[in-house]
Amino acid sequence: MRNDRIAYRGTGSYVSEKSLSRRSFLQAGAAIGGGFMLSLSLPFANGEAGATEPQGFAPNAFVRIDANGQIFLTMPYVEMGQGTYTAVPMLIAEELEVSLDQVRLEHAPPNEKLYANPLLGVQATGNSNAMRGAWKQMREAGATARMMLVAAAAKEWGVDPNACRAQDGEVIHTDSGRRLKYGALAASAANMPVPQDITLKSPADFTLIGTPVKRLDTPAKVNGTAVYGIDARPPGVKFATVAQSPVFGGRLKSVDDTAAMAVKGVRQVVRLNDAVAVVADHMGAAKKGMEALQIEWDDGPHASLSTEDIAGELEKATLGPGAVAQNIGDADKAIAGAATKVEATYQLPFLAHATMEPMNCTVDFRKDECEIWIGNQAIARVQAMAAEAAGLPVEKVIVHNHLIGGGFGRRLEADGAVRAVEIAKQVEGPVKVVWTREEDIQHDMYRPYWFDRLSAGLDETGKPVAWKNRFAGSSIVARWAPPVFKDGLDSDSTEGAIKLVYDLPNFHVEYVRVEPPGIPTAFWRSVGPSHNVFVTESFIDELAAAAKQDAVAYRRALLDKSPRARAVLDLAAEKAGWGQPLPAGSGRGVSLQFVFGSYMAQVAEVEVAKDGSVRLRRVVCAMDCGTAINPDTVQAQIQSGIIFGATAALHGEITLKNGRVEQTNFDTYQMLRINEAPAIEVHIVKSSEPPGGMGETGTSAIVPAIANAIFAATGKRLHKMPADPNILKQPT
Repeated sequence: MRNDRIAYRGTGSYVSEKSLSRRSFLQAGAAIGGGFMLSLSLPFANGEAGATEPQGFAPNAFVRIDANGQIFLTMPYVEMGQGTYTAVPMLIAEELEVSLDQVRLEHAPPNEKLYANPLLGVQATGNSNAMRGAWKQMREAGATARMMLVAAAAKEWGVDPNACRAQDGEVIHTDSGRRLKYGALAASAANMPVPQDITLKSPADFTLIGTPVKRLDTPAKVNGTAVYGIDARPPGVKFATVAQSPVFGGRLKSVDDTAAMAVKGVRQVVRLNDAVAVVADHMGAAKKGMEALQIEWDDGPHASLSTEDIAGELEKATLGPGAVAQNIGDADKAIAGAATKVEATYQLPFLAHATMEPMNCTVDFRKDECEIWIGNQAIARVQAMAAEAAGLPVEKVIVHNHLIGGGFGRRLEADGAVRAVEIAKQVEGPVKVVWTREEDIQHDMYRPYWFDRLSAGLDETGKPVAWKNRFAGSSIVARWAPPVFKDGLDSDSTEGAIKLVYDLPNFHVEYVRVEPPGIPTAFWRSVGPSHNVFVTESFIDELAAAAKQDAVAYRRALLDKSPRARAVLDLAAEKAGWGQPLPAGSGRGVSLQFVFGSYMAQVAEVEVAKDGSVRLRRVVCAMDCGTAINPDTVQAQIQSGIIFGATAALHGEITLKNGRVEQTNFDTYQMLRINEAPAIEVHIVKSSEPPGGMGETGTSAIVPAIANAIFAATGKRLHKMPADPNILKQPT
């Protein structure tokens, strides 16, 4: 199989690199030109053991040093704007004792066994775990290379390795001051025994990890030289755009392409079972040709489906039992004897991803080979599904992965690549398929619709003695990774609903899997917690209100067993000026969570106008994410997540009518405008704990903080999002 990689030089340029062989255990060998190749094998999540064949097993982390001292890092993670292409090299550079600009990145080729994320068991970037997965792997890769280079230098000098140290890409003999650069040592280091006990640097000795570092990919992204999937231009490429059945499950009945073929530049109209594509010399001609088509659709079995139908099915499902996700004590008995009982239902809508870079995929389908250019979060999945669609062996499908202009979970899916292959099979030469914004929003794979039914009991002092939650919705994991869905449960659907930071003596949570008809669902930034944190943090706020207690003080009283959660809550409240007076119509709301391995508290400050419109004025966030590898990236991730989540809280909703998605573009699926963006303050708690996830934490925390702030401003509790001005407007 041929694999070409795009290597990032750290200077804004990208070059093609050929893949290297990898071995199934930690080893070194002479590379081409006398270089030093280190392959680090780490246990996979599936526990698969190594094989004896050279190609049978390969590392999750891979370091190569050539005779010139250039250090290559093959990256098993993709870059979607979250900073992995700076933070992951920081781990290597820290342990190798080199500067960050000495590390060159290479995109890993698709290979589930070589590059499976150890926390996921698949080759994918998501679930806020790129840095969590890389933390030990990459440091061990760098440390092993460092120890072998030191050993090689010590052997050449005839000294004890303990008398030598690595510094700035050199090995130095402390007593004599003799020095050898890594490049000069590469060949001899390749023949050194591999250390069995790897010594990692103490956090106290870090010089790079924990410091604010400018992102290596910023110059290329600013000057336009960065290569995204949509930038791929293989020779002779044509452009195509696609129209799919407006109802999921519908079929193409007929199409008249007479007018379309008369459009200058249009070359071909491709017919599929449920879609039609127009192929042209450029995107403008393809769009004009599409507009000229006369298409008749067979809407299929979901022609009358509505959002209300799906919501009603989910509501009904919560009246019956579900799979028990967590149980502590006897919640039913405790609620029955409680001084005060509180009940509520919550709903969250379908949401689209609306990625910044339009969905796209370029395919060159040849007789016995298929070549693909794309930006995707799960490249091995793309290769496997594209091979099936192409009718070719996997090794005959060549995939080039690129930078991603916004993933948000959408590019964990391979449906776009499959569709592009289906089109390319009828086209001579390479074809770039680009989805219009309308097609993208109306044919996305959406964040699931959720319905929750909660009840709680409070004692005479207002303290909760019991908590129950039964919720219904789609399990994405059950489709995406069926073996992970066991006994009716998966960790994504329940994260943020169970194992709460609060001390609740009687606690019971059930999940009912209900797959909605006529609309596909997929991971969406902060996935399960985007639903569960809204529900739990809104409901705990309801309990505080029922007890007539301050929302922060109420939470704090339940955190004796979670000091890290209490610390971020106190910090956020202090920095936000919790308790200080606000103008009429304004309010502060708080949320607290432990998801993706990180603790976060947010305080949102909103202003609600008389017409019910909500303005998010300020957000204060306190975060304990363990070791903040690059604090600048941590802050940027929180800011990004808050904007993304605030968009959902104030505007986000996908609705169905007559089987069709009603929203079409940013006029009807609105993003948070720049004039709506709040002031955001981020306070990072210093910690030496292993890093937690950062990519999605801000998104899940902000939605309940906004809802709770709206309650503080208006006295109206939102049980359904997004915020509805019709509910919040004042009577005239």
